[in-house]
Amino acid sequence: MVSQPLSHPVSSLEHGARADIEHDVELPETDLLSTFALRSVELRNRIVMSPMCQYSATDGFANDWHLVHLGSRAAGGVALAIVEASAVTPAGRITPSDLGIWSDAHIEPLARIVRFVQSQGAVAGIQIAHAGRKASTAPPWSGGGVLSADEGGWRVVAPSAIPFFEGAPVPIALDAAGIDALVDSFEAAAGRALAAGFRVIEIHAAHGYLLHEFLSPLSNQRDDEYGGSRENRMRLLLRVAERVRTRIPDELPLFVRISATDWVPGGWDIDQSVVLARALRELGVDLVDVSSGGTTPKARIPIAPGYQVPFARRIRDDADIPTGAVGLITDAPFANQIITGGDADLVLLARELLREPYWAHRAYHDLDEEPPWPTPYGYAVKRRPEPAMRSR
Repeated sequence: MVSQPLSHPVSSLEHGARADIEHDVELPETDLLSTFALRSVELRNRIVMSPMCQYSATDGFANDWHLVHLGSRAAGGVALAIVEASAVTPAGRITPSDLGIWSDAHIEPLARIVRFVQSQGAVAGIQIAHAGRKASTAPPWSGGGVLSADEGGWRVVAPSAIPFFEGAPVPIALDAAGIDALVDSFEAAAGRALAAGFRVIEIHAAHGYLLHEFLSPLSNQRDDEYGGSRENRMRLLLRVAERVRTRIPDELPLFVRISATDWVPGGWDIDQSVVLARALRELGVDLVDVSSGGTTPKARIPIAPGYQVPFARRIRDDADIPTGAVGLITDAPFANQIITGGDADLVLLARELLREPYWAHRAYHDLDEEPPWPTPYGYAVKRRPEPAMRSR
């Protein structure tokens, strides 16, 4: 794996605080606009479009909305545009309108997006996922409620027969055959992603979805080899990561998104996340995309700018693996401090890129660099030298 060397700055970020910007002697001369290489993939900067569900697909198929949604951010200067959580089985969708990658028929509509994203100088990535017990719901703008069979809903699965919230349908606990089939589905999805031309694949093991449900003792109360001890609860994700890594060529990187903590006593936490990240690194995972929460609606999360960055820093330092930081990162100086301070290797933006598709170009301006404008725009908007004052 080729990557920027890790660093160990003097101080770490406290919850809700800005990243420390003091360089230490090991920190390379990198910032938000520096290139970043993982295996053979080089990103033109450290700004990543986080996967964001659009709930706009029919039967899992990408369409014009997804092309414009992702393509505009690629034209807007991000280095890596990651397609939203794409279900590895029909039952793995959060809503009936989620993207899917369970069929070969899904490949070409996704390949169309890949081609455009790459034409704009960005790298195309995709997140492969299964929603577990949080599947079969309405889109959020329709209330997000659980769908009945009459409304197009389906039975959901989980590690244990524990509903996400009181009154929700009780999920079916996966048996050994179901787990094996799930691992096969993730591997097959990775193969389709490669056929579509994606150069980064991310496994979704965060936000209370199926792989995270197996990690957390709040949702996993099994008494077999997939439950109980930390090692057992990690087993399914490690199996998936190993199979997907085997399917991906050596020259392409594999990411895993995790929730570093459930924000609930007795749940999954940052110490377990460090152990998990070490195990993922040993399997050939190249970067951990560090988020948090999602296992229970009762979690009390101290949301503030940069509130999840300390988790990315801790995993980067203690597991010796590159990380991505995410969560209420809205301005370029703050994002730059995360990189220069050694808290993470990439900064992933979500809602801020919905508000401002050309956020990355603005970041170049804010950091006094020329943005990588698309050719049809660049000739008109690139900076030009100030005209000399006319003599009087």
